[in-house]
Amino acid sequence: MADVQLDHTALDCQLQSLLDARHWYVGFSGGVDSTVLLHLLHQWRRRHPEAPPLGAIHVNHNLQARAADWQAHCEWFCRLLQIPIVCLEGEVIPAAHGLEAAARETRYSLFEAQLQAGDVLFLGHHADDQVETFFLRLLRGAGVQGLAAMPAGRPLGPGRLARPLLQQPRSALEAYARAQGLSCVEDPSNSDTALDRNFLRSQVLPLLAGRWPGYRQTVARASEHIATAAGLLAETVPVPATVYSALGDPGLPLADLGAGSPEVAALVLRRWLRAAGLPAPDRAALAEFQRQLDKVSERARPRLQCSAYTLQRYRDGVYLVPEFATAAPGDDTLPLVPGEVRQLPGAAGRFWLTPAQGQGLSLAPGEVLAVAWRRGGERCRPSGRSGSAGLKKLLQERDVPPWWREWVPLLYLEGELLAVGDLWLCESSRCAAAPRPGESLWQPRWERNITTAFD
Repeated sequence: MADVQLDHTALDCQLQSLLDARHWYVGFSGGVDSTVLLHLLHQWRRRHPEAPPLGAIHVNHNLQARAADWQAHCEWFCRLLQIPIVCLEGEVIPAAHGLEAAARETRYSLFEAQLQAGDVLFLGHHADDQVETFFLRLLRGAGVQGLAAMPAGRPLGPGRLARPLLQQPRSALEAYARAQGLSCVEDPSNSDTALDRNFLRSQVLPLLAGRWPGYRQTVARASEHIATAAGLLAETVPVPATVYSALGDPGLPLADLGAGSPEVAALVLRRWLRAAGLPAPDRAALAEFQRQLDKVSERARPRLQCSAYTLQRYRDGVYLVPEFATAAPGDDTLPLVPGEVRQLPGAAGRFWLTPAQGQGLSLAPGEVLAVAWRRGGERCRPSGRSGSAGLKKLLQERDVPPWWREWVPLLYLEGELLAVGDLWLCESSRCAAAPRPGESLWQPRWERNITTAFD
């Protein structure tokens, strides 16, 4: 395998189909894989002037002591090739699925934010990466979706991701780097066999190569067969339609998780999450969540807590719960004057007063209102309704999910409750169909912080 001769012509077939892109980018870490890819693309463009402009994106996670040196190296290499480079800071928050996976999520999120419609991001994954990923997922008990081959291309945000080196072994990339005299970054963690991928690479796969020299091709072929099977299975189980709670939380109907076998229900949920770019939940945790959905009463609210999101049942649906809603708001109140926008605590959104057309709150210029949250015992008589009721009952009647009920902003003036979020104006001394002399009518507006993944 080390004798494989690699040059820019190996990219001909894949790059010809991407010539109509607005811009090409390379995810550039400075390691051998991305350095070789960037150099190959640079060489290819010199012979194809019709190709889109080429740039590099470097993500500095600051996880290694020499991270700043690596960024400087990447900047130097791009100056040498006269290729523009964008360097981004990526804060990695350790999660239950491991630091490496958390860094990957951060990196892809930054890549996606950088791309515009028509852009292509190239990554340096190669044949050995494909094989290593297959075995790692196999040993973790992945299903057909997890064992499917890493695709050569897929959508990424408004742009597209491409992996033009998937048919090339690592040895070919290393030989190219030596032949071209390319200087590359060496991550010291690559030799740490405490990491699963490194142990597999240095201890297990060489044994397979000694017995089955062509194992890369056969494993890649098997993975492609699994990808085909996964695609056919996906066609038989369509992505369910997204439904929304009364306050806009995306979810899916409970009926879609109760029809058919538990295996089909799990596939439905995974496909729905994947459509929004969210990772699949742990198999055991998902099985327990499904068991609770099937066995507990209709009034129960089973919850599936994952590192990247939380799912909870409410009535006839299962919804994504906003991250902040797993806690409770503080005791502080916020001052609010008409026309001013207030950021609510806990990233619950924004709240403001806007001029009303028709009924609203009659307020004088400069009057300062207070935004607070439920403490228990509050009552409101919604405008046009006979009789007041406790907020708990009103919110239940309005189908407001339980995770929102403590976070609905309450608007007060001198201790009088004027409005409940943007849900109701309460009958009060300031609720009017026309403004009083010297005053104006205002209407509450609440922009809730809800995932846009399903928009």
